[in-house]
Amino acid sequence: MRQIWPPHEAQELDDDALERLYTYPDRRWVTVNFVSSADGALELGGRAVALSNEPDQRVLRLGSDLADVLIVGATTAMVEEFVGAHPDEATAQRRRRHGLAPVPPTAVVTTGSLPLDAPVITQAEVPTIVLTTESAPVHARDGWRDAGATVLVVGERTVDLVAAVDALAERGLRRVDSEGGAHLFGAMLAAGVVDELRLTVSPMLVSGVAGRIAAGVPIEPARLELASLVAAQDTLLARYLVRR
Repeated sequence: MRQIWPPHEAQELDDDALERLYTYPDRRWVTVNFVSSADGALELGGRAVALSNEPDQRVLRLGSDLADVLIVGATTAMVEEFVGAHPDEATAQRRRRHGLAPVPPTAVVTTGSLPLDAPVITQAEVPTIVLTTESAPVHARDGWRDAGATVLVVGERTVDLVAAVDALAERGLRRVDSEGGAHLFGAMLAAGVVDELRLTVSPMLVSGVAGRIAAGVPIEPARLELASLVAAQDTLLARYLVRR
């Protein structure tokens, strides 16, 4: 993998250099990860993982390995068969070096659609956090708790993402890694909580009707600053900072 931006930092990246490049700031920080095709498709055959490749997976893994908490939308958690983080020894060593908890919990955003037996709850290595609303059915909230999840009510009819990020930070979970989906990203942009976008441009053209990486309510366009650009195996991996 070769860093090609900024020009004065152009270099071949070994594992240590790549880790340094993708380490979170030591403060509250919300990062969003996405992969898209070169023509802007969010998924292929209904799943984002079909667009991914080895360089993307390395960067995606660094996002979760170095985070305090992973955040994902309920639909994406089900479609992508998300089961939370299950660190191997390499990840465990990396997290120890950075003074992180052995396993980052997953926070799932839902207004009530998350099944009570969702793998992201039942197969998680540490208790999953469900971020939900006062309007979510009581039986659902009770069912998530009974299945082992921690349930946080943050909002009345929709999840208040500012309150959600605050609630996570209060629990010491300041470095947030978002892994989809598009509607969650759009809502996070609208709420103004996103600090960084990590975008992989996969060397594929898929056409069709696939959506964009952000969807939902219109927002005032957010200006981005290119922090780094890495090239590997015909793939471009960009880090953008969101300008306030």
